[in-house]
Amino acid sequence: MALKHDKSHDAFTHACTLMPGGVSSPVRAFKAVGLEPVFIKSASGATITDLDDNTYVDYVMSYGPLLLGHAPEPVTAALSKAMQRGTSFGMCTLAESRLAELVIEALPGTGALPGVEMVRFVNSGTEACMSAIRLARAATGRDKIIKCTGCYHGHADSLLVEAGSGAATHGAPSSPGVPRAITDTTLLVPYNDLAAVDALMQQHSRDIAAMLVEPVAGNMGCVSPEATYLQGLRDLCDRHGVLLIFDEVMTGFRVAHGGAQQLYGVTPDLTCLGKIIGGGLPCAAYAGPRKLMELVSPAGKVYQAGTLSGNPLAMAAGVAMLEALRDGAVYEQLEQTASFLELGLRHERDRFPDLPVQFNRVGSMLTVFFSDKPVRNFADAMQCNTARFAAFFRAMLEHGVMLPPSQFEAWFVSTAHDEAAVKTTLAAAAKAFEAAAAVK
Repeated sequence: MALKHDKSHDAFTHACTLMPGGVSSPVRAFKAVGLEPVFIKSASGATITDLDDNTYVDYVMSYGPLLLGHAPEPVTAALSKAMQRGTSFGMCTLAESRLAELVIEALPGTGALPGVEMVRFVNSGTEACMSAIRLARAATGRDKIIKCTGCYHGHADSLLVEAGSGAATHGAPSSPGVPRAITDTTLLVPYNDLAAVDALMQQHSRDIAAMLVEPVAGNMGCVSPEATYLQGLRDLCDRHGVLLIFDEVMTGFRVAHGGAQQLYGVTPDLTCLGKIIGGGLPCAAYAGPRKLMELVSPAGKVYQAGTLSGNPLAMAAGVAMLEALRDGAVYEQLEQTASFLELGLRHERDRFPDLPVQFNRVGSMLTVFFSDKPVRNFADAMQCNTARFAAFFRAMLEHGVMLPPSQFEAWFVSTAHDEAAVKTTLAAAAKAFEAAAAVK
C-alpha cells in the first residue's frame, strides 16, 4: 500500500509561497528524485516521523551531526538545563572553554607537528572554512587556494567554483552573484590526484596559501582517500610552504574520535569542524596550533566575529556529545553496525547481478553508487546512473527508509541504528534494488 503524503504536500505548497523553492537549504528539496519533500514533525533514536504519521529509519541524520541518534538523553538533558539559564548572552561562558578542551583533547596531532592547541567557535561549516582560508592567507601572505572538484566547503564566494578543463585551470563561478575576480584565486584539482596538486604547486609555488580538502569526501558521496593521498598532500604542502587545511566538518568525531586525521595519521595545519561538535545544534569551529590561531582577533589582526558564536545552548549540546564520545565503545558499535549494513546491502544487490553498484564506506559514512566502476573522485561520481538512484530512493522511502535525496550524498549511521533498524533497511533494499534494476 502506497504511503500517503497529503499533509506534506499541503505544507510544501504553502512553503513555496514563503521561501525559495519551499526550503531553507537546497539539499532538502527532493527534485533530483522526482518527489516533493516530506515534512518532519518529530524524531527519536534512529527514526523520524512526518506530518502524515509515516515513520522512517533515518540515514540523513541531519547530514551527519546526530552520531547518537535523534534526541539522545545526554544532549537533551544538557539542553534542558542550559535553557533554564538563558538562551543567548553575547558574552563568555565556561561551556565554551570546556568544549574547546574536548576538541583539543581529541586532536593532539601526530609526530613533530602540533595538532589543535586553540579553537575559535563559529556557527556553520561555511564560516569555519571561510575563516580558516582568511587565516591561511594572512599567515602566508599569499592569495590563492587549491580545492578539489566535488568537495564542498560551504557557500563562500571563493569556494563556489566548478571544474575547468584541466588541473591548472582557474575555477569559473558556479553560482550567479559570484564575481569571477574572486574565483580566480581558487585553483581546482581532482580529488585523489597528487600529480595534479604537485603540478599546480610548482606552477604557482609563491602564490598558494592553502590546500583545502575533505580528508574523506562526503559531498560527492562518500569517497575515501587513496593510501598515499593525504600524506602526499602533507609532503607537498611542506615542500612549498603551503598550509594544509582539513575540512572535517563532516568527518570530525564521526570516522574516529580524532576524525580523519587520527584515522589516517596525517596532521593538517588547520582543521575545520562542525556537525557533531554542536550535538545537533548550529555550531562549528576552526582550530590549529597556537602560533596560527593567535593571529586571530583580538589576539592578532585577522578579523572574524559572530554574535551567536559560542551560543550557550550549542555549547551545552556539544559538551554533552563530546563527553559521550570519549568512550571508545561508541566507535566500535558504529563500525559493527555500519559493516553489518554494508554487507547486507551487498547481499541484497547480489540478487541482481546485472545491476552495476559500488559500495563506498568509511566508518559510519556510506554511499551506494549506481556505477560500473569504482568511484574515487567527482568525475567518477558524475558517471553514475542517477535515474537508477532515483528509483532506488523512491522505493526505499515507500518501504520506510529515509536516505539523502541525492546520489552525491553520504548516508550516516548512528549508535541508535540497532539490528532491527538495519533489518528493516535491508528488507527495503531488496525492493529498492529491484526497482533500480528495472531502470535502463
